[in-house]
Amino acid sequence: MGARISLDYITHRFGSASAPTLSNINSEIKSGQQVALIGRSGCGKSTLLHILAGLLQPSEGCVRVNGHQVTKPSARWNMMFQKASLYPWMSTEENAALGLIFAGTKKREAVAQVQELLAMVGLQEKNKAKVQSLSGGQQQRVALARSLATNPEVLLLDEPFSALDAFTRTALQEDVPAICRDRGITLVLVTHDIDEAVAMADRVMIMSQNPGRIVSELSIDLSYPRRHMDAHFQSLRSELMDRFENIDKLAHGEDLISDSDTENPSLSAQPSKRSLP
Repeated sequence: MGARISLDYITHRFGSASAPTLSNINSEIKSGQQVALIGRSGCGKSTLLHILAGLLQPSEGCVRVNGHQVTKPSARWNMMFQKASLYPWMSTEENAALGLIFAGTKKREAVAQVQELLAMVGLQEKNKAKVQSLSGGQQQRVALARSLATNPEVLLLDEPFSALDAFTRTALQEDVPAICRDRGITLVLVTHDIDEAVAMADRVMIMSQNPGRIVSELSIDLSYPRRHMDAHFQSLRSELMDRFENIDKLAHGEDLISDSDTENPSLSAQPSKRSLP
C-alpha cells in the first residue's frame, strides 16, 4: 500500500551562510498518488527528492511518510537514479535481488523472489544474463525490479529515463506508472520533460528557483494508457508548458493559479493567483 507523504515547511541550505536552495515547501502527497516535479535546472528538484529519500536532511522542516519523520534512507522508500548503477559482473537476477540480500534475505531465496518481478518488467528470458550484455533500457528495468523487490511504499525517480532512446523511454513511461498503480505505490518523479510529466503523473508540481518553491500545480485527469496525440493530452501539455514558461510570474504571485490549489490547503500560504480554464 502506498504511503502518504507530508512536506512540512522544508527549507534547505548547503552551508549555514549560503542562500537557501529550497524555501518553505509545504505540501502533501496522498497515498498511491503519482506526482511529477518540474522546474528549470538548478531549482532544487533533485535536492527535494534526496530529502524525500532520506539521503539529505533539510535545514528546516521535515518530511513525514505515514506520519513518521524521514531521517535516513529506508527500503520503504526506494529511489531510482539516472544511471542504473548495477554490478556488471553479476547476473540480472542477482542485481535485482540485491535489496533483499542487503535486508538479510538469503541469496537463493532472494533470487527466487525476484523472478516474478523480472517477468513483470519483461526480463524473464534475461534473468541469467550478465547485466553488461543488456541494453540501457533493459538495465533500467533491472534497476526497477531491484527497487520493487523490497515492496516499497514510495518510489522516487530522478530522471531515470533521460538517457534512453525515445521508444524505450515511452515504454517505461507507460510501464512504471502501471506497476505503481497495480501495487498501490506512491510515485514521485523529477523530470525536465513536460510530455513525461503529463504521461506519468496524476499531479504536477511546478517549482521556481532562487530559492526553490512550489509555485503552481496542475491535476492530470487523463485515463491510462495515455497517448501523446490525444487532444486532451495536448491541451494539458500546452497548459503545463504555459505555466512552466511563466515560472517567474508565478513566483511573484502574478496572474496564475492551478485548478488544484483550492483543493490543497497546504498551498494556502502561496501567493494568490487567478485560475486558468
